[in-house]
Amino acid sequence: MSEILSLAPQQVWKNFYALTQVPRPSGHLQKIQSFLLDFGQKAGVETFQDEAGNIIYRKPATPGMENRKTVILQAHMDMVPQKVKETEHDFENDPIQTYIDGEWVRAKGTTLGADNGMGVAAIMAVMEDKSLKHGPLVGLVTADEETGMFGAFGLKPGTIEGDILLNLDSEDEGELYIGCAGGEDLTATLEYKEEPTDPDDVALKVTLKGLRGGHSGIQIGWGHANANKLMARFLNQVIAYDEACLVSWTGGNMRNAIPRECEVVITVPASEVEDVEAFVGECEQVWRDEFAPIEEGLSFQCERVELPALMVPDEIRDNLVDAIYACPNGVERFIPTIPDTVETSSNLAIVQIGGGKASVQVLTRSARESMKDYRNTALESCFSMAGMHVERSGSYSGWEPNVNSPILHAMKQSYAAQFGTEPEVKVIHAGLECGIIGAVIPGLDMISFGPTLQCPHTPEERCLIPTVSKFYDFLTATLENTPAK
Repeated sequence: MSEILSLAPQQVWKNFYALTQVPRPSGHLQKIQSFLLDFGQKAGVETFQDEAGNIIYRKPATPGMENRKTVILQAHMDMVPQKVKETEHDFENDPIQTYIDGEWVRAKGTTLGADNGMGVAAIMAVMEDKSLKHGPLVGLVTADEETGMFGAFGLKPGTIEGDILLNLDSEDEGELYIGCAGGEDLTATLEYKEEPTDPDDVALKVTLKGLRGGHSGIQIGWGHANANKLMARFLNQVIAYDEACLVSWTGGNMRNAIPRECEVVITVPASEVEDVEAFVGECEQVWRDEFAPIEEGLSFQCERVELPALMVPDEIRDNLVDAIYACPNGVERFIPTIPDTVETSSNLAIVQIGGGKASVQVLTRSARESMKDYRNTALESCFSMAGMHVERSGSYSGWEPNVNSPILHAMKQSYAAQFGTEPEVKVIHAGLECGIIGAVIPGLDMISFGPTLQCPHTPEERCLIPTVSKFYDFLTATLENTPAK
C-alpha cells in the first residue's frame, strides 16, 4: 500500500491512489472508464458513459437544498504519459509508483497524473460522501483532454444540465481562473523516396536528453529548452561543415508537452567523425551555458552505430532542417493589458522523420483569435515552403473572462472567510475545457481552481501536499454555499 494513503484529506488521497493503479494515458482509456463506472455504481449515484467516452455522475441535493443552483464538477480522466529514458514503464499496463518527497508527492521516473487525477479524485470524494451538504450535483469526467479535448468536443447538448461549472484542472492553489487561451493543432507531412547511404560513411546516433520539458501552456514562457529546436541547430552546422546526411529524427511525443528528448541518426565521411564528436561536446557546453541554471540535466551525446541502408535525400533533408530551424516556437507576445500573462505561443512538439515519411506537429495557443490565426499562418508558410502538406485541426476558442461572474464573487468571499486572504483572479494560457463545455450548455457561470502542481506533463510533476486540504475544503464550502436558483 502506498504511503500517500495516510495523507489528509484521506478521502481525496485514497481516490487519487486508486487512480494511480489504473492505467489512463490519453488514447487508452478503457480501463479507467470501466473503473469510474464501477466506482459510481458502488457510490450509489446515477452513473453512465456518453458517446464521447465521458463518465457522468448525478447526485441529488441534500434534503432541504433542492432549490440551489445545479453545480457541474468537471475534470478529465486521461494523463500525459512521460518518463525519463532510463525508466522501464508501460503506461498502458503499469501503475504509477508514487512517493512522498518532503511536502510533495511525486512519481518514480514518470508523470504523476495529478493533472488531472486530483480533480477526478475530488469529484469521487464528493460523490461518495453522504455527509456533505450541497445542492444538485453533476460530475463530468471528460475523455482525452490532453490530446485534443475530444470528450468535451463530443459532449452533446442535453446530456447534462447545470448553472455553475467548477473546473478542477488548474494548478495553483489560491488562484481562481476565469478565462483561458484557445488553441489549434498544425501538422505538416511529407513523403519522399529514400536514397542509399554511402557505404564508406560512418553512422552516428546523436541523443539529446535530460531537458526539463513542461506543459506547453504553463511552462512555455519559463525559458525551458525545446529539444527539437536545439537539434535543428546541431544539424544545420554538421550538414554545412561535415557533409552530414540525415537518416532519421525522433523528437517529442505529446503535442502539449515541450519536448525533453530528441534523437537523430546521421552519416558522415570517416574523415569527419572526430570533428562531429567534438562538435557534440561543444554544443552541450554552449547549451548548458545558454540555459543555465534552468537545464542543469542537459545531456548531448553521440555513438557510432551500424550503417543504415537508406537515408533522406539531400534536398529533402535541407528543406526539412531549414523549416524546423525557422519554425516559430515559444512566446509570440504577452497580453498587452496583463503583461505577465502569455497571450500567444506555439510549441514545436513532435518531429518524426525516417522511412520515407516526415511529420511535424505544432500546438499554437492564444487568448486572441486573430493572433492564433497569425501564428498558425506563419507556421503554415514555413512548412509549405519546405514542400510539406500542412493541415490545421482541433481549433477551439478561448474562454472569455467574466469579471462580473456571480460565482466568482461568492467564491472570493468564501475563500477570504475560510483562509483570511483574497484569492488571486487570473486568466491562464493553458487550454481548459470550460469554453467548449460552455458552448454546449449556454449560460454557465464558470470558475477553474485546484491544488498546487508543478511541472505537469513531465517526470518532474509533483503535487504540494498541504494545498490539497485547502483545495478540497474550499470546494466543499463552495458547494455548501451555492446560491439558490
